[in-house]
Amino acid sequence: MDANVIKAKLIEVLQSVQALSGEECPIIKGSTQPAEELPKFTSKVWPVAAGMLGIALGKSIPCEANIFVDEHTKIPLAVNQTVALVLNILKAQETEEAERVDA
Repeated sequence: MDANVIKAKLIEVLQSVQALSGEECPIIKGSTQPAEELPKFTSKVWPVAAGMLGIALGKSIPCEANIFVDEHTKIPLAVNQTVALVLNILKAQETEEAERVDA
């Protein structure tokens, strides 16, 4: 999966979430921290957004994966950081699937 595809889909999802919530949506760039900069984009909304991203990508993002805040530091992630995290999650899933097929 290409990082640019993930980024484009993530931005689309974030814009959709804000529109569905009736909230303003500032211009979203790679440096945008959705958890900080998008109105009312809270931890209650994050799993929905992650699920929507998974659907948009045709992949599964585990519901326990917080893709918007660093789990260790609790610092909000920027869009580019979220893209890298999602890419790593998807690569790990592909590796697990390949190992199951080879087993």
